[in-house]
Amino acid sequence: MQIQLDGNPDFGRASLVLGSHEVVRTESGAMSFADPGLDLRVVVPGGLLGGLARRLLGGESFFLGEYQGPRGGRLGIAPSLPGEVIHRTLRGETLRLTAGSFLACSEGIATRTRFGGLRSLFSGEGAFLIEVSGEGELLFNAYGAIVERELDGELIVDTGHLVAFEESIEYEISGFGGLKSTLFSGEGLTMRMRGRGRVWLQTRTVRGTAGWVTPYLRG
Repeated sequence: MQIQLDGNPDFGRASLVLGSHEVVRTESGAMSFADPGLDLRVVVPGGLLGGLARRLLGGESFFLGEYQGPRGGRLGIAPSLPGEVIHRTLRGETLRLTAGSFLACSEGIATRTRFGGLRSLFSGEGAFLIEVSGEGELLFNAYGAIVERELDGELIVDTGHLVAFEESIEYEISGFGGLKSTLFSGEGLTMRMRGRGRVWLQTRTVRGTAGWVTPYLRG
């Protein structure tokens, strides 16, 4: 599988060249173009319960589109939100993605929904993470541009700016400062991340954009 990224960081998309019978699974509605030799099949990884967990808890599609063809072909995919698309080759490791960040993966990648903890229910950014693991190609996306950080120690991250992080990193959700700061600073709950590994942050948040646009929509 060959993967080329275009339009980053503002309006990223991925152009894929699939080999004979090579399989890629994408978020529902992500296809922008496809060669006529490719076949599309709708799949529900993890069965009914897995699909429900991914849709209701993880903020992803219930169904995934599975593309392949006897001679392969070209396929273009793009996320629904404007921003950067990231390609990562997994070699047995595990990444955790926040809701809405998963875009596509090759056949050797497994996905499952992971509960983020009771406090995540009040974070305003989704209480569940999508855990991806295995060997193969992974594509995920951000709202805005991506900033990749090498963490060796501790980092406090706004929940709305977090996109993905490696399994080696532990985290807890808490306020930033005292109760007064948490309630009135506008920051709300944050993730205190510890360990060694990579963290991917996005430069914009849907929550922030929605809050900025809403006053202009009132009559």
